[in-house]
Amino acid sequence: MTSRPWRAAAWWLALLAMGLGATALRFGLIESSAIGQLCGSGHGPAWCTLRTWLVLGFLHHVYGSLALVALLPAWLLRRPSLAWLAAALGVFAMQLYGAEAGALALLLGSLRLLRLQADALAPRSPHRPGQQQVQHQP
Repeated sequence: MTSRPWRAAAWWLALLAMGLGATALRFGLIESSAIGQLCGSGHGPAWCTLRTWLVLGFLHHVYGSLALVALLPAWLLRRPSLAWLAAALGVFAMQLYGAEAGALALLLGSLRLLRLQADALAPRSPHRPGQQQVQHQP
């Protein structure tokens, strides 16, 4: 029974890890002036191609668009993995300069993931223990 809360928390911890990874990419690889000069010289290492593709991705709003496209199957199909993917792409888009589309995808993907997790829980009794029920006099 203790694995169920950890299983639900694993989605949120993975989303946090995605955000931290996107932040590391942004500040470590894209915004670093030293790396920018190294890759801009034309004689940079092979991973400068990755940096170039990342920069082209946010210049053409690819990350925000992907996050919004991922919302469609997340809302149509009842799969937590698709909801997490939409939220994770939203986090990635937000960190890589696609704030509006990324925030929308993060919000709606997170709400969908939360709803799917709540529906997976066992149905609860409408009355709490110790709650008194008022009965009419005969």
